[in-house]
Amino acid sequence: MIEPPAACRIHVEASAPAFQPQAEQWAERLGLPMHVADGEFALQVGEQGLQLQQLGADAPGPVRVDFVEGGAAHRRLFGGGTGQMIAKAVGIAQGVRPRVLDATAGLGKDAFVLASLGCEMSLIERQPLIGALLEDGLARAAEDFDVAPIVARMHLLKGNSIELMRNWEGEPPQVIYLDPMFPHREKTALVKKEMRLFRPLVGDDPDAPALLEAALALASHRVVVKRPRKAPCIEGPKPSHALDGKSSRYDIYPKKALKP
Repeated sequence: MIEPPAACRIHVEASAPAFQPQAEQWAERLGLPMHVADGEFALQVGEQGLQLQQLGADAPGPVRVDFVEGGAAHRRLFGGGTGQMIAKAVGIAQGVRPRVLDATAGLGKDAFVLASLGCEMSLIERQPLIGALLEDGLARAAEDFDVAPIVARMHLLKGNSIELMRNWEGEPPQVIYLDPMFPHREKTALVKKEMRLFRPLVGDDPDAPALLEAALALASHRVVVKRPRKAPCIEGPKPSHALDGKSSRYDIYPKKALKP
């Protein structure tokens, strides 16, 4: 994901005076002002943590990272376990829980699913605002009795995914998972809140081929790319096979077999 266009006016605000110090800390860390006239986005600090709110009459509701309640909790409890397509795509099997790098972490939903199934996860999100939401969500989840052991397997890295992969130090991840932003044209619900909010901030991922190239050079066992079901493969080497779902598919680039 790319840096937010300069045209986007973003500020930080506290929902109540008690949260003003935290708001000022986030503003300083992210290099954002506390107030902007005619702002387009507000990073809001309040009782529920950090959330990003698009401003204006037709704006969708706020986006925040919540691993404890809502959709994440439902999928953790009722999501199908190791039978889920993403689990099959990254190679989860009996006795196999690969170390996975999610190099396009976004709000961390896919990484949380894999961590809940026992994978050690590294996450990279290069858009600083989304990275801040993710950091805040992980910190709040670490305080929950049931979810803390899961997020303890999720390690957030800061920086540009391509650069971090090219300059990786230590043992490489067995699997690298990519879900680059794709030019969505369909008018479905996920052009839902998150997508509607992120697209003006993030844009598409024109460097997806470089992302795939870096991932293939680093991963020891396989690379998995999530795509809209009818979208073309990322430019470059072709996947050996794909797993198709209703709206998405997983392109799989194997290097060697994962073993128990």
